[in-house]
Amino acid sequence: MDIRKHLLEGQAIPALPLALDESRNWTQRHQRAVLRYYIDAGVGGIAVGVHSTQFEIREPEHSLFEPLLRFASTEIDAHLEGQRPFMKIAGICGGTEQAVKEAKLAVECGYHAGLLSLAALKESSLKELLDHCRAVAEVIPVIGFYLQPAVGGRTLPYSFWREFADIPNVVAIKMAPFNRYQTFDVVRAVMDSGREDVALYTGNDDNIVADLLTPWEIDGRTRFIVGGLLGQFGVWTKRAVELLAEIKQARLQDEISSAWLTRNAAWTDANAAVFDAANAFAGCIPGIHEVLRRQGLLSTINCLNPHEVLSAGQAEELDRVSRAYPWLTDDEFIKDNLNCWLQ
Repeated sequence: MDIRKHLLEGQAIPALPLALDESRNWTQRHQRAVLRYYIDAGVGGIAVGVHSTQFEIREPEHSLFEPLLRFASTEIDAHLEGQRPFMKIAGICGGTEQAVKEAKLAVECGYHAGLLSLAALKESSLKELLDHCRAVAEVIPVIGFYLQPAVGGRTLPYSFWREFADIPNVVAIKMAPFNRYQTFDVVRAVMDSGREDVALYTGNDDNIVADLLTPWEIDGRTRFIVGGLLGQFGVWTKRAVELLAEIKQARLQDEISSAWLTRNAAWTDANAAVFDAANAFAGCIPGIHEVLRRQGLLSTINCLNPHEVLSAGQAEELDRVSRAYPWLTDDEFIKDNLNCWLQ
């Protein structure tokens, strides 16, 4: 598979949640069901071991990072049977020694690229950050990750992204600062680098449609954010895939219908409930779990951290947005296939 071509075509890529049972033990049956759901929904890839998967999988008391990476890779291959191009993306975290080790494991497990989190390097200089990124990129193709500070990221200036875009083995950048100024910093940096082979992906779950529809223009040059690598795509995934396909068609038109602005607002409202924006995203992972639990794909909403739970009123907000925007949901698709996925 030509991974650059695949990414530049624009894919819907969900971030994989971790399936736990009532005792907070990993349940492979439900993990397999979620993977099968995403594949059959038509996604172009899956990101494993990222924020939505819970960074705690790396802690010694859980030791789930390697088993999960191996399991997901094997299950993806078994379910797809090589029928279409598909991207396996591994989350990569920690300082340089840990990140390089994780990158080598990802390559061994058959992953095509690493989504590189810099959350562990909050005190590092920009030079140290770039040296870190180059070291990982020597092992595996890298997808840059601008993670919002509210969930562990740090503010990174245009100058960082401009140098990052020059790293040869960078294949894409996921922008998730939840900030218009910072998102534009990344777009401008990639455009100024001249790198047409670096795909731009939105991780701004609060502004999905607008990110994907906007022709970003600088000095007569235009780029699109071509796809999404999103926690939000981990729920109602079939509809997300369909909406991205519709957006790609809309980009070809000279004028964008105002109905897309309405859809953008609706998706933002729905994401606020799933990600628990009202409580500074405290319930974002349990929110994803709760949607999947209601659909039967997960047996619980448990997280490895027992204190990570739905916020007060979050379940009611999920009820509200499900009623308000039924066109965003794919409950019937899951109902029709759930028994097969759980086999």
